[in-house]
Amino acid sequence: MSYKPADNQLMLNREMGLLEFNRRVLAQAEDASNPLLERLKFLCIVSSNLDEFFEVRVAWLKENMRHNPARLLPEGMTPLQAFELVAREAHDLVDRQYDLLLEVMLPALAKEGIHFFRRSVWTDEQREWVRDFFFRELMPILTPIGLDPSHPFPRVLNKSLNFIVELEGNDAFGRSSGIAIVQAPRILPRFVKMPADISGVEHGFVFLSSILHAHVDELFSGMHVLGCYQFRVTRDSDLSVDDDDLKDLRAALKGELSQRSYGDAVRLEVADNCPKHLQHFLRDQFGLQDVDLYRVNGPVNLVRLMQVPDQVDRSDLKFEPFMPGVPAELRKQPDMFAAIRHGDILLHHPYQSFTPVIDLLQQAARDPQVVAIKMTVYRTGTESALMEALCDAAGRGKEVTAVVELMARFDEEANINWAAKLELAGVHVVYGVYGYKTHAKMLLIVRREEGKLRRYAHVGTGNYHPRTTKLYTDFGLMTVNEEIVSDVNDVFMQLTGLGLAGDHHQLWQAPFTLQPNILKYIDKEIVHAKAGRKAVIIAKMNALLEPTVIDKLYQASQAGVTIHLIVRGVCALRPGIPGVSDNIRVRSVVGRLLEHHRVFYFYNGGAEDVYLSSADWMGRNLFRRIEIAFPVLDLKVKRRVIRESLRPGLVDNTQAWEMQSDGRYRRKTSRGGKVRSSQATLLAELTAKPRN
Repeated sequence: MSYKPADNQLMLNREMGLLEFNRRVLAQAEDASNPLLERLKFLCIVSSNLDEFFEVRVAWLKENMRHNPARLLPEGMTPLQAFELVAREAHDLVDRQYDLLLEVMLPALAKEGIHFFRRSVWTDEQREWVRDFFFRELMPILTPIGLDPSHPFPRVLNKSLNFIVELEGNDAFGRSSGIAIVQAPRILPRFVKMPADISGVEHGFVFLSSILHAHVDELFSGMHVLGCYQFRVTRDSDLSVDDDDLKDLRAALKGELSQRSYGDAVRLEVADNCPKHLQHFLRDQFGLQDVDLYRVNGPVNLVRLMQVPDQVDRSDLKFEPFMPGVPAELRKQPDMFAAIRHGDILLHHPYQSFTPVIDLLQQAARDPQVVAIKMTVYRTGTESALMEALCDAAGRGKEVTAVVELMARFDEEANINWAAKLELAGVHVVYGVYGYKTHAKMLLIVRREEGKLRRYAHVGTGNYHPRTTKLYTDFGLMTVNEEIVSDVNDVFMQLTGLGLAGDHHQLWQAPFTLQPNILKYIDKEIVHAKAGRKAVIIAKMNALLEPTVIDKLYQASQAGVTIHLIVRGVCALRPGIPGVSDNIRVRSVVGRLLEHHRVFYFYNGGAEDVYLSSADWMGRNLFRRIEIAFPVLDLKVKRRVIRESLRPGLVDNTQAWEMQSDGRYRRKTSRGGKVRSSQATLLAELTAKPRN
């Protein structure tokens, strides 16, 4: 069978795949076996994901609808056709979210003594408390804007909470525009906790919107308020820097960041009780169509409810906490350098602690034998012990280099701030190669030992970020393998200097050798299959979109290669197509922790080659980023990777979903057999045992 990788029968739409992923996340909120407050978190995660989905992917579709309408996407649709399909699915998903919140979550929370009090049920005492809060905390910082020729429609910040107020009558100056806008200050919480003696329950909350609704007339003295309705606009938030006359990327990016909150509008959320004439007024102000209007029965920003579990001390309604474990070789040997010299060390986060990575860098900073440190920084957070250690090392006279990626989406400001702090401390800060995001996760330490220099490396699949290392599943490898540390050094030389790309001993590097080597290793399995030998590929990643890789996997399937893909997020490959992909199975595991590591396994005649990587199989990762994939050479460590990341995902019948050829997913169940949860198994095996 002949085919093209872009054939619309063989490729699935990227945006639809992202919405499918969010349906799987929402299923965690719907799952009554999860603790109630964790279910609320999953509901909020869907909203957070959808915000980014509109800010980036829907914005991209709209941009192409305007400027490249005839463009054919990989699945064969035009941008308009894709947008129309995506909009229908997005509306359905949002409706499902709010139905779950109102019909299931809020009543279930109320039964547990966690109440969100609507205005219609306030007691006199509660009403008086709300009134006091309004005048004390809210009124002094509100700035209502009446619309008239002197007060045009205000600039509305991306994702901010706002209210459109319909008025009747004339003000002190005889004006009667009939409409005003009230912007809720971002400094205020979107829900407020009532004192227990006022609420009558242990955890009683009232939405900020309810407080403002109850007293909005106080903002318009002498006028009659006909109605007050919340709304929220989502804007294009993808940053771009003009290549022309670019001299300082950091300065140019800082200029762009100030405008991010005012990009083109892509979505408008309004209260479902808002009259149509006001909905249409807002829609027109933002240059949107009816399809961009989302009428919601509840708060327009569910993301803010993510803070509720932090304010409710109910351990019985949350996942049982765990303490990350530490590998035995590090418990026995506190000297990180001695431990790594003894053999490669694998860390499996968050089941195992990220602290050894911090310990390694802090020891390096203090160690007089360490002469140089190099590190990539993609996402690291506003507070980072690792960045502080780099500053400390530079202050002690060591040669310290940080390759800071300024274009890490939504972390640009934090990275710009860290770049400035690192420079002040004496760190050599570079920004990689313009036009290619530095996404590789690498740390290289050079130490003088016995009269010569020895290099130590940490390479990983995830970011050097203190928060995500507790939530995302990732691998980190510490090694002194001479070929790997030499390759890591070569990549750093590329990033900081100039020169042609050379051949590495062990690493695969994007944009040069990563994609060709993936294709080469798939081809090896094809050769084995055609010769009648066992041929297996298992690949775990966050996303699979790149057409040439998908094309090669289809070829492998046709040759008889058994292919298991564990793709947490979006997958454009269609499994199970007779004669094309009937040897391919695609799974997605969605659970308490975010599956994030990238693992590539090739049976290769029994050699069982395993690579860990910072890259997904996407065009951006393989061709427009600096990425690495590194082999797992130590046999013991390789067995751990297979046992801990691949096998559990293939047998999971609790949190795993199997992809159908139409792009939909079906949740796996035990059907009365043994229940297998990959994450629960690893939490039991790898985390520290509780102390009595």
